[in-house]
Amino acid sequence: MLPIIRFDKVSVTAQNKTILYDISFAVYAGEKAVLSGKSAAGKSSVLRTLLGMHTPTSGTVYFQNQSLSPQSVQSIRSCTAYIGQEPILGADNVREALLLPFQFKSHRNHHPTEAQLISVLQRLQLPADILNRDTQHISGGEKQRIALARGLLLGKTLYLLDEVTSALDSQSKQAVFEVFSDPQLTVLAVAHDLDWLEYSTTVFEMNAGQLNQVK
Repeated sequence: MLPIIRFDKVSVTAQNKTILYDISFAVYAGEKAVLSGKSAAGKSSVLRTLLGMHTPTSGTVYFQNQSLSPQSVQSIRSCTAYIGQEPILGADNVREALLLPFQFKSHRNHHPTEAQLISVLQRLQLPADILNRDTQHISGGEKQRIALARGLLLGKTLYLLDEVTSALDSQSKQAVFEVFSDPQLTVLAVAHDLDWLEYSTTVFEMNAGQLNQVK
């Protein structure tokens, strides 16, 4: 089986500083992989390189066995949900935030029903009445889960998650782990949280831009 994501001896330089050194790893369909390590170790830079925000100075990034290019970057973004530690919801209330992507032509015919909205929120330990709340008046942990819910509603199968459980209590965090245990979903996560290491099938440890597989 070919990997969905593969880095082959990838180095990246940004602002005259090398931030990734000779990185090689692969992530397969359904795998739950985590990038662990101290702050500024290069974990988030791996995700940004995959999304085309950094250009490799050497080596090659592959997505579904195609090398990274402007065309393949668009392919990655079309099937990927990238969710950061402080996601931008882009709407005044939660319902509008969840429905925002369905205004675009590519998703217009897949508009979720009210029951689907409520179901995905409940799976992530969020109450149905949050749909009518102002996004300025919800917590960081609620924002993280709403961003995850939006990816699920869009039917994304590849999730690039950057510290998305950092503001969650243990119950909410467990709900996230249960949702992403789905074998149809592939996860590459950046996390300091030791609970992620237990949840993940593969652990990559990063240190000063270098990577080692430890699980």
